[in-house]
Amino acid sequence: MTTETIKKFRTFRAFKSRNYSLYFAGQSISLIGTWMQKTAVSWVVYTLTHSTFMLGLTLFASLFPSFLFSLIGGVVSDRYNRYQVLLTTQIASLIQALLLAILILFKHYAVWEILGLSVVLGIINAFDVPARQSLVYEMVDDKDDLPNALALNSSMVNLSRIIGPGIAGIVLEKVGDGACFLLNALSFVAVIVSLLLMKLPAYVKKGHTKNVFGELKEGWTYIKHTPSISFVLIMLALVSLMVLPFSTLIPYYAKDVFNGTASTFGVIDSFIGLGAFSGAIFLASLKTGTDLKKILFINTLVFGAGLILFSHEHSYPLALFFVTIAGFGMMSQITVSNTLIQTTVAPEMRGRVISFYALAFFGMQPLGGLLVGSISKWIGTTDTLMGEGVAALLIALLHWRYLQKEKLKKEHELLITEEHHLQTV
Repeated sequence: MTTETIKKFRTFRAFKSRNYSLYFAGQSISLIGTWMQKTAVSWVVYTLTHSTFMLGLTLFASLFPSFLFSLIGGVVSDRYNRYQVLLTTQIASLIQALLLAILILFKHYAVWEILGLSVVLGIINAFDVPARQSLVYEMVDDKDDLPNALALNSSMVNLSRIIGPGIAGIVLEKVGDGACFLLNALSFVAVIVSLLLMKLPAYVKKGHTKNVFGELKEGWTYIKHTPSISFVLIMLALVSLMVLPFSTLIPYYAKDVFNGTASTFGVIDSFIGLGAFSGAIFLASLKTGTDLKKILFINTLVFGAGLILFSHEHSYPLALFFVTIAGFGMMSQITVSNTLIQTTVAPEMRGRVISFYALAFFGMQPLGGLLVGSISKWIGTTDTLMGEGVAALLIALLHWRYLQKEKLKKEHELLITEEHHLQTV
């Protein structure tokens, strides 16, 4: 067996698990539809309002409800059958997408109606994310393959981000916005079918001595006393607030900087996805035991540098190159954070800790979207995006400081162990 063959096997080793393979296939189709809808929503809202603030408000409407309900979603994931919860949220997502498609196809809609349905999707996602992320652990037969499965999840998300916006741009121009929303509704059928085909171990109902709030408090206490998890959550919250909302400004670049159309917006979004997909494949190819915290630090620097270079670039080809670099760095924020948590957390706390992960991700992004939208009106869009890049560099430095402290702590513990050993001898 050649080195290249071994490397390929290592990259896709999680596919040995039948349930995970089914999940991957169904979710891949569904996510293409999701990115088509996201692209269409941003384009429709910007075309109607020509306001970067409204783009930020759209992000707020879709993510802030997830922030409000994600903790309850985490408790639901730990208390009940995660498989049934996930099946229910996927059916609910299909209904939401269908309602949005009908609204757009009838052509009599206002921005507030789109925002209202975005809020509904945000509430559904609050229960979907903890159940889905927790269930991945149960889908993988060999738990050593879990980091690979999570990295492949990211490759799936970002490959769909390459394909979805590109298709959306073409469909928006050639067929119309309603078709994008209808195709997204149909895409949910694939993931629902994949879930129905799975063969998971029989669910064993657990007894609960605490109420919902008692279990939430228990999860919070666990995180506070687990620094390796709490630090990752803090870093993710900072990046979600100050850096990840850069995507809300992309329609401005497509329409006003590069004088483009919906296809231009789709292409830029696809190049962000191309960078993120490349980063996900890079992560999936890493050897077992690789220092993911160091990878996260380096890629946060890459993320910031890519945004700074893209922010004031007026050459379209160069801008696409720089935004691809940003996408590569961006991917690690979500995937590595998730992997570090999933491989550290106690199984009985998984759903609740992932709900705090969702809280950091979904809660800070909508606030950041409003912040970015407001600041862009004050100092301009290009300077705002450059400021987001600078923020990423500062967060990376904070991460480096933490890594140095952790290194010194380990060296100190090793020294004490050696001294104790010498005294014993």
